[in-house]
Amino acid sequence: MRSLILAGAAGLLSVAGCVPMHEVVSGTSGRTASANPAKEFVARIVGDTEDVWDALFIAMGNPPYPKPAVVISGQMQSACGSVSAAAGPFYCPADRKIYLDTAFFSELSRRLDAPGDFAPAYLIVHEIGHHVQNVLGTMQQFEGAVSRIEERQRTQLQVRLELQADCYVGVWTYFVQKRNLLEPRDLEKGLPAAVAVGDTFTHGTPAQRIGWFKQGLATGDPGQCDTFAASQP
Repeated sequence: MRSLILAGAAGLLSVAGCVPMHEVVSGTSGRTASANPAKEFVARIVGDTEDVWDALFIAMGNPPYPKPAVVISGQMQSACGSVSAAAGPFYCPADRKIYLDTAFFSELSRRLDAPGDFAPAYLIVHEIGHHVQNVLGTMQQFEGAVSRIEERQRTQLQVRLELQADCYVGVWTYFVQKRNLLEPRDLEKGLPAAVAVGDTFTHGTPAQRIGWFKQGLATGDPGQCDTFAASQP
């Protein structure tokens, strides 16, 4: 992805793990120049999602989009409990915050052969997708449903929740692409690596995840991301 939106991946990875503990960043405040490329990368991604979802919420006739906070930390304690940095980015609906450790992105590049910006951006925007689900009430409906059904059905609903977040990543990418900020290599290398993060039991297969991402990418319409209505997600 072009540097107009994103800080270079080399800058991100070279300082991974050097961000101060428990630092909270927001997309809006992060649009000025930063001495920390990792923090700037995260803030620019979050800030760009804010622009996209601000406009989409207005178009959908919803109240203004409530922006999430992002906590960059090593050992993380959220309102949802302790969060392991090794698990990658995590969204806590109770406090509407995204928790991440940028060292995870360095591991992503090393382990999955995913150079460039798109794979780490995808993982951040996927968690933003969970925030969107939370503020739109989808997550509350999900929680109410899973409390009344057996474990196998709960897992099936969990997969649908995750696939919808993937579709929302596609929606965001649609608008990135419209601004000519997406290069073919971004999807060629970054997309398979990004969807390989997270177990298939709860997140869906890579094929399912790519399919729903492409649904959002093709339409730019969150209304086309209703994974819960699909007979086969």
